[in-house]
Parts: sequence; structure tokens; C-alpha cells
Amino acid sequence: MPTFCRHNRLEANCPICSRKANAGAVTPPRPARRPESRAVSTPSKRRPSSRAAGDLRVRRLARAADDGYENDLLPGLRATVEAAHLADELAFSAARLEQLRAAPRGLYADVVTLDDPEEQAWLAFQIAYISPREGEDPFAEIDRVRTTWASGELPDLEFVELGPRTAHDPSRGTKTLEAYRAWAARAGSQAAGLRGDEAWTPQRRFDRAFERLAMRGFGRGPRYELLVLLGTLGVFDLRPWSLHLGDAMDPTTIAAKRVFGIGDAINLQRRASDLASTVDVPMEALDLALLNWSQGEGGRIAGGAGDVEYEDRAAALRRQLRAEPGPDADDDDPA
Repeated sequence: MPTFCRHNRLEANCPICSRKANAGAVTPPRPARRPESRAVSTPSKRRPSSRAAGDLRVRRLARAADDGYENDLLPGLRATVEAAHLADELAFSAARLEQLRAAPRGLYADVVTLDDPEEQAWLAFQIAYISPREGEDPFAEIDRVRTTWASGELPDLEFVELGPRTAHDPSRGTKTLEAYRAWAARAGSQAAGLRGDEAWTPQRRFDRAFERLAMRGFGRGPRYELLVLLGTLGVFDLRPWSLHLGDAMDPTTIAAKRVFGIGDAINLQRRASDLASTVDVPMEALDLALLNWSQGEGGRIAGGAGDVEYEDRAAALRRQLRAEPGPDADDDDPA
């Protein structure tokens, strides 16, 4: 017959009394763990997440040995060879911009010669979106698949060979291209969306266009490159005052954090501005320079540039950054 305890519960169900009743019972010992169980792990049978399956890529970046290098302009660098490499890439990137401005080649020249701003902007977009390949004919694939704005057709990118800075994701198909055309339709035209207010400064126009073109599948790098092309080739009056380092996964942003030794966006921009103004290179030159610096020696992305003369400028920048000993290194040291 069931009995009730002093807590007015069935004694067998009372958490207090049932514990006292079983206090004298002998608890069977737990089975001993196999000695090898600490060393052997059983593979999990849980289905891996999509991120673990391949969305996330972790790459350990090699750093040169610390040789005591110090420069207030490059607080993140501790090796002279890294500073020298950055000086070379700054010189190359600045020379590429001068070439685009004075003597563009390939499809860049076509952008300049077109007489319709809509066709100019659309061709520049396709160049930045697909990206020139490295090699003797960097524009061959873009030229093969490009379309005109007036046709309303999208380039067929199913079998296209993409460049190293492409924005195209085959899994998204033509969604980004469609989004760009939809953006232009909402603005009234590409020109209207990119020019904005006539009273804006070139810097503000660049900033607003960069914000307006923030669409899925068109990341920071290709978007920044598009606006630099349109401004440098003289299609629209655009000029950046910053690098817009907001994308944590963008390789230029990652490189900037390493070079400038800080992750805060405001201080990153301040230090980038200090470097550009001190060594006298355009702000937009830092974009490709930082990207190429992160690629290591021999990994330069030319961005469709041909042979450009930059060696003399590189030597001067090395002296300015104390990245190469020279007779006037002390005089040119900005730090």
C-alpha cells in the first residue's frame, strides 16, 4: 500500500524522502573508461554545416622575419623586405593609374572612345565585374562575351575565364548583372545614378556611388575598381578620398590591417591617408597596392596594365619608407 511522506507526496516520488530511503543502497560502480578512449576520438555523425563544408577558407599568411624595421607610416611592419615590397606595389599601382589617364590600352581605350556615357559605364562595369586576366591578352575573354547597354542583353558567363579580381560567382548566375540593370532603371540611367547631384564634389560623388552600388555579389574590391576606372578614364567626375575598408573578408582590408597595425576602420583610414599624402601617391593607388602586397612576391595583379615604367618611383619610395639603405635615406625619412 502506497505511503505518503511528510511533504504530502507519495514517498517513492518525493525527491527528498526517496533520496533518504535510498541512502543506504549500494550504488553500482561506473564501468571503467578504456585507457585508450582519451586518445581515440570517434568521428561525429552530425551533418557538417555548410560553413564547415567549404564556405570558410582559412589561409595562414607568411610574414618575413623581424629585422627591427620601424616606420610610423607603417606601424604593422617589422621587416624591411615587406616595406620594400609595399613601396614597389605603390609605385606600380600609381604608374598604372597614370597609364589609364594618359594612354589607356585594350578595352580601357574602348571605354574612352565610346560616345555614349551609358555604353561607357556598362563596358567599365563588365571589365570590373569579370576582371582582366593575367597574360598577353588580358581583355580577350571580356571582349568575347561583352554586350552593349542598348541591346539589353547580359553577357553569357557560363564558360568565361575569369580574372583574379572578378566579382562573378557562377552559383549566382546572372543575378548580380540583373541587379545592376535594375539599379540603373530605378535611378533613371547609369549616368544619373553615378553622377548624382551636380553640386557634389568628386569625393562625395564617389562615396555616394559606392554606397548605391552596394548589392549582393558586387563586393568592395570590384565595386571600388569600377568607380576608379570611371573616374580615371574621365567618364564621370569621381575621385576617392578613402579606401572604404568596411568588408572584413576583403583582401585589401585584411592587408591594410596588417600594414597599419590596427583593425579600427577610422584609424585605418587615417593611417592610409597619412601614407598616401606623405609619399605623394593617389589614394586609389593604395587599393591595388595593398592587394598585390598581400599576394607576395610574384603574385602581382596587373589589372590590365601593360608595360609601365615604375622602377625609379619604386626606388624613391623605398628610400622614403627607409626600406632600402641609401645616401639620402635620413633626409627622406617621413617618420
